[in-house]
Amino acid sequence: MTNSNLNHGNHGSNLPARLFTKQSQALIYNYKEAAVQRMLDFDNVSQRDTPSVGGLIHPGSDGGMYKAFFGFKELVIPVYNSVSEACQQCPNADVFLNFASHRSAYQSSLLALREPSIQTVVIIAEGVPENEARSLISIAKKLGKVIIGPATVGGIQAGSFKIGNTAGTIDNIMACKLYRSGSVGFVSKSGGLSNEMYNVLSRCTDGIYEGIAIGGDAFPGSTLTDHALRYEKLPEVKMIVILGELGGWDEYGIVEALKRGEITKPICAWVSGTVAKIFPTEVQFGHAGAKSGGETESADAKNKALRDAGAVVPSSFEDFSNVIAATYAKLQSKGLVKPVEEPTPPELPLDFKTAVKAGKVRKPTSIISTICDDRGDELSYAGVPISEVCKEQYNMGDVIGLLWFKRKLPPYASKFFEMCLKLVADHGPCVSGAHNTIVAARAGKDLVSSLVSGLLTIGPRFGGAIDDSARVFQDAVDNNLQPSQFVEGMKSKGKRIPGIGHLIKSADEIDKRVVLLKDYAFTHFSSTKYLEYALEVEKYTLQKANNLILNVDGCIGVLFLDLLHSSGLFTQQEIKDIIDVGYLNGFFIVGRSVGLIGHALDQRRNKQGLYRHQADDVHYAL
Repeated sequence: MTNSNLNHGNHGSNLPARLFTKQSQALIYNYKEAAVQRMLDFDNVSQRDTPSVGGLIHPGSDGGMYKAFFGFKELVIPVYNSVSEACQQCPNADVFLNFASHRSAYQSSLLALREPSIQTVVIIAEGVPENEARSLISIAKKLGKVIIGPATVGGIQAGSFKIGNTAGTIDNIMACKLYRSGSVGFVSKSGGLSNEMYNVLSRCTDGIYEGIAIGGDAFPGSTLTDHALRYEKLPEVKMIVILGELGGWDEYGIVEALKRGEITKPICAWVSGTVAKIFPTEVQFGHAGAKSGGETESADAKNKALRDAGAVVPSSFEDFSNVIAATYAKLQSKGLVKPVEEPTPPELPLDFKTAVKAGKVRKPTSIISTICDDRGDELSYAGVPISEVCKEQYNMGDVIGLLWFKRKLPPYASKFFEMCLKLVADHGPCVSGAHNTIVAARAGKDLVSSLVSGLLTIGPRFGGAIDDSARVFQDAVDNNLQPSQFVEGMKSKGKRIPGIGHLIKSADEIDKRVVLLKDYAFTHFSSTKYLEYALEVEKYTLQKANNLILNVDGCIGVLFLDLLHSSGLFTQQEIKDIIDVGYLNGFFIVGRSVGLIGHALDQRRNKQGLYRHQADDVHYAL
């Protein structure tokens, strides 16, 4: 075995012995919310004075602040646009945690390595191109920086600093006693097996001092040997535990270090992948670097070499915990490790969602929804899946039926709804709503602002009379008023009759829209009691003026009364609620929005300039 066969980092590690302290802070690139909160929760149970997250980097963003919890307190973490800005604003942050994808991890990691304040770069992404990984390793060595990863979950110094999602949930951290320092230095290639080993070590020893997962790619930024040599220099570490895997030469660096006497502390080691020998051909395991190559790269060969060099190697992984416990017991018997004083970690509040899921809190909801449900796999309208709503037999009238009236209405009713929308969609550019929309659009306002300008015109005198006409005509019919009594009664109160009268239409120039509505109702509705009453009222009002006709608002209003009462689908209380709440004006609002949008787009398409009203159309009465 020559040194050229060994991976980088041997013949004495250039890595500093101590990577993290209780004051270490990280900048998190392309941050993940769960990882941020898990780091802060670890800080809380470890009783850190300052949060370990110094800042977040979201490339291309406008910056701002991100809120998270630091114990019971809500913490505001700055968000930066670039690596350089973050390092400048957070000079105490010495760890760069990179969640960028394998496609962009190289460039962002390179930027971090070149920042003087950053000492350790952690690359989470798996599958970083090997030439890029080797380039980063070379640059880091020249700059005296440390890389953990690629393809890593990170690492942890118990009671001091945790990288991202290392060690999993706060429950696992508590169970493994990672909130306080132990005596074991642990290093592995696998992040998942690291979590398992933290649990094993908490039961067989006083726990870890530090644990690192170097990552499973073929070219890790730092090696098992690098970290084992670091642990040799740390006085807090009394024994070293190593979990390797088949493939590559990294474990042989530890063998050489043991032979040269560079590592004198007890080492318990196991190289996983002994099962590979039962396969007739080369096998690729989970990690890019974990494949059964030649005999020397096999797990059995590595385990034997480690055992021959003086490491304590079990006969199987199942026996690993036993040899660790026995090795630790020897250290105890020699007085080399002292009992750890167990601190009482502060209580960590449950996140609200977690508490609700566990059934530990209850909270009144802020909103009630009885028409739509967006939970689960498929959106539903009044209980009808959206896939069903999108079938051909459903039209917009049916959608209105589901979302406004919470039921599937018969086809004649849905068609009536659509007919109303079509008839009120537009009435030319001169009516007040369209005029306001046109003026706003020509003033350069956006589409929403132009639309709203027109919609805000809707009221008792323009398009908002449908609800009021339904109310007054229903009241008149229910009280058995003669048309003359109704008209004169409204007159005596000084009130206009909603739904009666038109500015330009008259008995001589009828509104075709009203004709279409009446014809449809007489053909399809089982009862037209309210329409017939309104037409009797029209006969009476026409005796007073030729333009006091039943207009489109009034016709829609009374026909809705006929539909609601004759369909047999609604109770009297439901009908009352529909009228009182103000459903019916919604048809004018939805329908007219189509026309108002059309007018706004028409002005913009034709590049019309700012509108100014003509002075000769104004009577100046000064």
